Amino acid sequence: MTTPFSDKVLRWFDKFGRHDLPWQKQKTAYRVWLSEIMLQQTQVKTVVDYFNRFITRFPNVQSLATAHSDEVLHLWAGLGYYARARNLHRAAQMIHDNYNGRFPSTLEQLLELPGIGRSTAGAIMAIAFAKKGIILDGNVKRVLSRVYAVTGSPLDKDFNDTLWTIAEKLTPNERVGDYTQAMMDLGATLCTRHQPRCGVCPLHSLCKAYSLDCVEDFPAKKIKKERPFRDVHLILLENNAQQILLHKRPDSGIWGGLWCLPEVTEKEKIELWCEQNTIKKYTLQKPLAPIKHILTHFTLQILIHPVKCNEGKRHKPAGTLGTWHALSALTSLGFPAPIQKLFKRYYHD
Repeated sequence: MTTPFSDKVLRWFDKFGRHDLPWQKQKTAYRVWLSEIMLQQTQVKTVVDYFNRFITRFPNVQSLATAHSDEVLHLWAGLGYYARARNLHRAAQMIHDNYNGRFPSTLEQLLELPGIGRSTAGAIMAIAFAKKGIILDGNVKRVLSRVYAVTGSPLDKDFNDTLWTIAEKLTPNERVGDYTQAMMDLGATLCTRHQPRCGVCPLHSLCKAYSLDCVEDFPAKKIKKERPFRDVHLILLENNAQQILLHKRPDSGIWGGLWCLPEVTEKEKIELWCEQNTIKKYTLQKPLAPIKHILTHFTLQILIHPVKCNEGKRHKPAGTLGTWHALSALTSLGFPAPIQKLFKRYYHD
């Protein structure tokens, strides 16, 4: 059963929707799942290249489940929100171990997998399995809050509960996959956060916010806080064997699970760090130009301090999580985007 709302959405999708995205071709539950995880808090235009590289290396659940985490994070590097990659890898292992590699097809089973919430599970159900699944991502929240003039912020429970109820009523039983994709497309291409294209929107005749000429008031805007600056000092330590010292960051916090350079609290602590790690013969070199990197809640100013270790290649620093890696390893490990760019510039220019 469809409604006037879903009819308008589907007619628009048939004519103007996106039908040639990589994950829409050779559609499988695995490809849909991968795209949905990558699209969380990330735009389609950014995801396309990452998806293509990822699916080439890991074409199915089995190949992802048996991969080393370093390779998974290497292919994810630069896409951000790295917990998504770690959860993706763990979920693939669970599917491999608990479901014999067959992708689970019920809402309850999907919700048991790490990284899959209510909306993502609904999208997989609808798009991959053609079963009724309800979605409420950021794009859909914006569309529904405007059409029905639902006041409040996406951070408010009452606001979200109201939209879930509306979404449940509107989602059709037929062509549910197309409807789901269409709602995401509407929010991404027409009902945008700024300068929405209401004149060509198929829902403008139903939209209460449009009739009241206050579309951009919905949803309520978040109060913007000034993004603070943080300085981080990293040591680029290279030995005589052209190896650099790297350490793997803990799963929690920024750049979780990625390889990075050793960190000191301030520039003056570099010599103390070397002494604590039994590095006695070293040369401090000129610091590199600072790197500015914008994160969700703050901006990092990354200061890189090259240090040349003048001891034998067998030297192993003590008291750190670091290990020596040959320069050839820089193309296969997972690094934060600014560190990856640093290596390309410093070692390949």
